[in-house]
Amino acid sequence: MSKFCCPVCGEKLEISGKSYVCSNGHCFDLAKSGYVNLLLSKQHGKTTHGDNKLMLRGRRDFLEKGYYKPLCDKICETVVKFAENGAVLLDAGCGEGYYTANVAATLERRNITAEMYGIDISKDAAELAAKRKTGVKFAAASVFHIPVISGSCDILLTMFAPYCGEEYRRVLKKGGIMIMAIPSREHLWELKQAVYDTPYKNDVKPYGLDGFEFLGSERVTVSMNINSGEDIRSLFAMTPYSYRTGQRDRERLMALETLETTADFEVLTYRAITD
Repeated sequence: MSKFCCPVCGEKLEISGKSYVCSNGHCFDLAKSGYVNLLLSKQHGKTTHGDNKLMLRGRRDFLEKGYYKPLCDKICETVVKFAENGAVLLDAGCGEGYYTANVAATLERRNITAEMYGIDISKDAAELAAKRKTGVKFAAASVFHIPVISGSCDILLTMFAPYCGEEYRRVLKKGGIMIMAIPSREHLWELKQAVYDTPYKNDVKPYGLDGFEFLGSERVTVSMNINSGEDIRSLFAMTPYSYRTGQRDRERLMALETLETTADFEVLTYRAITD
């Protein structure tokens, strides 16, 4: 049984042929790649959402070269720590599916059966993720309006995605696990030094979150030697800085052909508090 629910009326969605259909007759067709669009434009007032194809392909190519593999390995290790046979896992803000696919492959290698879902607000991201053919069910959807049945998920994964605690608590079972990846203090510090006149280090906020018990944090720090201007620009496009960098600083970025910089992350784990 699908854990997706209808974004119009909230009823359960079931596969019927090449579509998801609810009991009220709302129908959502599967794309050729295998994802379903459950994003209602009226929720956001626009028809184009999230990263574009060029940015997504750059991120996919960068990640597939293994620059962030230590983080991916830690995410997979953390999921395995909590996953049991029959677990339902949701990747909220899955992007083009790099981490989702690696988690799915790790669970399969460990002989842990799991039902996996991934959502992203970008239809292009959901399409790229679905094309990986991992057996994960992908949908275009917002983390602020997750089309997933309440209390149906054992594990929720959020990798640098916007935080929506109310929705995350809603879809998780009581006692369910949330695994969150965030940039830590030194993340891309040398890149920021190369691009900006007055760079600043990341401000890591307190770990406490309403409705969750904090279980712990593990830091993952990687020294990266990047010898490709294209990879440097793909890396920069993966950051929030790409949306708010002026022309002068962007020209500095475009001139970089080699870079030694630090990738610095924290993997946080939480348990949804039982009433």
